[in-house]
Amino acid sequence: MTALSAPLAPPQAIDLFERTRARTDALAAPLSPEDTMLQSMEDASPVKWHLAHTTWFFEEFILKPRLPGYTSPDDRFAFLFNSYYTQAGPRHARDKRGLVSRPGGEAVRSYRAHVEDSLANLLNAGRDDGDDIAGLVELGCHHEMQHQELLVTDLLHGLSFNPLLPVYKDPEPLPVTTEIPLTYSRHDGGLLEIGHNGSGFAYDCEGPRHKTYLAPFEIADRPVTNRDWIAFMQDGGYEDTRLWLMEGHAVSDREGWSHPLYWWQQNGAWWTFTLRGAQPVALDAPVVHVSYYEAEAFARWAGGRLPTEAEHEVAFRDTPIAGNLMGDADATGALRPLPGAGVWGDVWEWTASDFGPYPGFRPPEGALGEYNGKFMVNQRVLRGGSCATPREQMRTTYRTFFYPHQRWQMMGLRLARDVA
Repeated sequence: MTALSAPLAPPQAIDLFERTRARTDALAAPLSPEDTMLQSMEDASPVKWHLAHTTWFFEEFILKPRLPGYTSPDDRFAFLFNSYYTQAGPRHARDKRGLVSRPGGEAVRSYRAHVEDSLANLLNAGRDDGDDIAGLVELGCHHEMQHQELLVTDLLHGLSFNPLLPVYKDPEPLPVTTEIPLTYSRHDGGLLEIGHNGSGFAYDCEGPRHKTYLAPFEIADRPVTNRDWIAFMQDGGYEDTRLWLMEGHAVSDREGWSHPLYWWQQNGAWWTFTLRGAQPVALDAPVVHVSYYEAEAFARWAGGRLPTEAEHEVAFRDTPIAGNLMGDADATGALRPLPGAGVWGDVWEWTASDFGPYPGFRPPEGALGEYNGKFMVNQRVLRGGSCATPREQMRTTYRTFFYPHQRWQMMGLRLARDVA
């Protein structure tokens, strides 16, 4: 999980650290202690665990090795709040995080404050290794931003099982919209470079920058919308085995998929559960909570395909990072896809690309090197960010990755086509 660029200076790292921690606190502020304990599946973690794990990260990789005499509030936290860093020691079982009722919320907040104070003192100490420490803090902040995204999507999944359909954020109904025509932009392709160029923060898996060949292609100017998806459903898209990868249809059949996650019909209209509670499906907002298998089947039904991640990067790398991302409207942002979506934000877009190493990639040594490299198998790349992605984290080269059956993240799609 190392960065590819020069680190921040200590004063900049302090500012980033304070902003990042404040956003996490704002995300957790509306929740009851019971809310923070929810774990609805193995893929999701309780809010309280996210708060503690992101604190453990700074403690484990910065304070313990860099601050002589540092003492943790509780040495057992290293076992409870490690995620999958095998070189950092043993870990509590991932699927049992929701059973850890103690330490309670107050103890976790005290842990966060203890680490924050210790880290601030370390950054302000004027040490010779201050720039190295600032680089690790920058990395830790981007790690926490990823957990901010997971925090709200994991919470949404947990709340969805409550028959009272609780509201996390004010409902604020969306205005009535009109359909946006689906148009495409053409790109000539050729031998092109993709990957991070070393300017600004990036994860190790975003490089090295390298050449790749692209045939001419067209890519849609907007994501697939709920209106589009309903047409797919009405045309029997979920039942038509000709549209589906064999493995995808087997998963769909086993799980009983007939619509995106969180949808249901009520009085002849489609509704969905969101972080703003139960809402009518906004027809012209991007469809969200669909798996790779569903996205691939839809693309085939629509006469297109999913873009590769290289096509997505080349098509949009000159488009400024602006859109519906976390932190736009307030500390947390809209936290739902909005009509009129552009490229950045709203929904992560499935690509046809496997999450694998770029040519020349080598994972770094040590526990921090476990973050990306060991996950480069059986997952698909998504591009573009979502309404739950912090704006500060977005880059045109940012790769996220999930297994093709997963749906609980803010996942959607954009179509592409070959050029004859």
